[in-house]
Amino acid sequence: MPAYWLELTVTAAPEAVEAISELMSRYVQGGVAIEEPYRLLDDGQAPEIIPDAPVTVRVYVPENEDGSEARTRIEEGLWHLRQIEVGDIGELTVRRIAEEDWATSWKEFYHPLHLGRRVVIRPSWREYTPAPDEVVVELDPGMAFGTGLHPTTRNCVLLLEEAITPGASVLDVGTGSGILAIAALKLGAAHALGLDVSSVAVETARENAAINGVGDRFEARLATLEGAGEEPFTPLPSNLNILGAEIGTFDLVLANIIARVIAQLAPALVRATCPGGALIASGIIHERRALAVDALTAAGLADIREVEEGDWITLIGRRPTNPMEGQ
Repeated sequence: MPAYWLELTVTAAPEAVEAISELMSRYVQGGVAIEEPYRLLDDGQAPEIIPDAPVTVRVYVPENEDGSEARTRIEEGLWHLRQIEVGDIGELTVRRIAEEDWATSWKEFYHPLHLGRRVVIRPSWREYTPAPDEVVVELDPGMAFGTGLHPTTRNCVLLLEEAITPGASVLDVGTGSGILAIAALKLGAAHALGLDVSSVAVETARENAAINGVGDRFEARLATLEGAGEEPFTPLPSNLNILGAEIGTFDLVLANIIARVIAQLAPALVRATCPGGALIASGIIHERRALAVDALTAAGLADIREVEEGDWITLIGRRPTNPMEGQ
């Protein structure tokens, strides 16, 4: 690990967040943190998002030649996004952080969070006494991020609670911190496979699964599904595995990514969903809803419905048991 990191931060209107996140993800391996403004309610136990307020998007790059190149590319990309007016975008700010300071400074911002009806995310440094029917996921986000604050994650968990069945098999594409796969396992899934294009995310997800006592039922791979290579949304590692039909099928498939990548992966995502199984897709900004819905429909997903929060949409659909259904 480098001795110092550069924290790159930009504040923007909600409608610009997906484009900024996609841009930044091309040049970093550690994930993109999206922080919506919120106030804590219920003695710090629940977040209330402040609607239509500016959103903070943040990444970390090493203080070296590669990090300097990433910073330049991100600044150039933000300039182009401003020209096409995707939404108000502030100036990029840069802060130098020592490794040991970064490892602790962000902890003050995270509290136990209620997601869905039963799932509670508890940072390891916070105390929390769960209700009898609650499932607690202990989560240290690390540099892969994914803490449950973003509405796409919350709504994924809400639909996950609805769709999960005891003994289910789960595929989590873009697993990040492993939050969704771990929640599924704690809700009764038998086994989960998490895929990510970031080696940092894969390692973080494995560690989080072990911390939560589900490491023996969770597998994380540096991999993605067929379709991602057509127009990479991030520089793909040379040792990345591209998985096809050999991956098999799963009772529940999760993909909390972005609309364009969901559209690229749609045939593979539906193919990986077993007949009668459910697919949850999220990270979709409202303006790109049709892109994701049309691709998933063309790939054969049926009975698609959506949960909307602010500018973000989460979809759930079913792979028909009869191949002719819906045709």
